[in-house]
Amino acid sequence: MRFGAVPLSGAEGAILAHSVDTPGGRLRKGLCLGAADIAALAAAGLEEVIVARLDPGDVAEDAAAARIARALVPDPAGQGLTAGVAATGRVNLHAAGPGVIDLSPDAVAAMNRVHPMITLATVPAWQRVEAGTMVATIKIISYAVPEPALAKAEMVVRGAMRLRPPAYRTAHLIETAIAGKDPGQKGRLALEGRLDRLGLRLDDREVVAHRVADLTEALTRAGAEVIFVLTGSATSDPDDVGPAALRAAGGHVERFGMPVDPGNLLFLGHLGERPVIGLPGCARSPALNGADWVLERVLCGVPVTHDDIAAMGVGGLLKEIPTRPRPRGEIG
Repeated sequence: MRFGAVPLSGAEGAILAHSVDTPGGRLRKGLCLGAADIAALAAAGLEEVIVARLDPGDVAEDAAAARIARALVPDPAGQGLTAGVAATGRVNLHAAGPGVIDLSPDAVAAMNRVHPMITLATVPAWQRVEAGTMVATIKIISYAVPEPALAKAEMVVRGAMRLRPPAYRTAHLIETAIAGKDPGQKGRLALEGRLDRLGLRLDDREVVAHRVADLTEALTRAGAEVIFVLTGSATSDPDDVGPAALRAAGGHVERFGMPVDPGNLLFLGHLGERPVIGLPGCARSPALNGADWVLERVLCGVPVTHDDIAAMGVGGLLKEIPTRPRPRGEIG
């Protein structure tokens, strides 16, 4: 592509690089100049104009953006994403429903290295979204790009993003009470809000004594697809009441603790095929905490491994929750 000022006599068929006001109205950038447009520019007193002229083998911006979108989302229904119409070298992608975004950061970075005029910006990997949320924007910065660069970009980004929709419908909450003290409704209400964003229903909430035997029985009789445990006293060890009860019920604990603050005291496991999430005390607040990052993936059927949780430490220093008994800022 050639870019620069040309005499009006040589501008017909070129792309107007900057908007220009004329006596007959404003000519917008990106306009392919015709004879009437040249006459309007002359009437405005111009003798030359800044334009872009495509070379053989160049692909115009809208066509190029549309091709990147088709490569990124070759199966819109299967990937749960929709692409808008290309305009001014841009195509926006939106989520077709609630869920989390599964994408390959390496593929996105590789595509953005192909040619500086071919760009893709996305939400972070595993971002929770709702129906209609914009999850990516493709932008061809210049007015055209070379075909070889476009073909390479298509290849490296093919199928690199998808929506993971909710994989479950119902959840059960078990809370424990210390010395018979009613834990109140904060935990239930906060969890219901989190589930509602992903279209899940809290089928029941049960309060039992803060003892391994009582919690074990509650876990055994829970009937929902996902089980949440919120203990009246913070889970402080892999052998504390919550994890111990899960093992006693025949389940297993895959991870205790996470490098996200607030949210350190989470545990994650399974009871048969059903996920069990031991919520940290900060989950009684609707504010973002580490449990959100785990439960959103789990509820969308995404396995969360020991390594996945370990990697959450980068970016894991979250905003302090005002109700925290001992704010971290008071220490050291």
